[in-house]
Amino acid sequence: MIKEPLYRRVNTKARGVHHNFGGDYRHQRNTKPQARSEDVRSSMHSKVRRGLDYTPLFRFLLSKVGAPWREVHAEAVARLDRSDPIFWLVAAPGQERQDYVRVGESSYFSGLYLDEAGLLQLVNPDIGPSSLYPLCGCCTHTFNGVRFTRQFGDAPITPS
Repeated sequence: MIKEPLYRRVNTKARGVHHNFGGDYRHQRNTKPQARSEDVRSSMHSKVRRGLDYTPLFRFLLSKVGAPWREVHAEAVARLDRSDPIFWLVAAPGQERQDYVRVGESSYFSGLYLDEAGLLQLVNPDIGPSSLYPLCGCCTHTFNGVRFTRQFGDAPITPS
């Protein structure tokens, strides 16, 4: 049985969807002295991937907390186009663990790590949608797909 991929394509042509489209290359190509012809014919950043949403991957990883990492990793890699997004949430051994990870403009997910037994674990299981404050009042902020319970402006003011 073939399982669905752990990513989805986002409609990048829809009104109001911004994925860094624009004249990136247009502003770069004539900034350097033109000494060789390969400078003029350089790449237009074809390796930039736009329009992919890895939310299904993040939810898959969160559903596998407590499972053996080898099995989780093998299944995730088989259902992805590349393996990089796995390590946006999962701290590899030796890397700094993060309580939560910001993905996109207003989406947050729990940070994950591998324990000594090789099991996938939450970095801080006490953090939830009621623990975080929105950064602005115009966006819908979510934590693991659940809307923040606190409102913009509720954050305690810390003296500087």
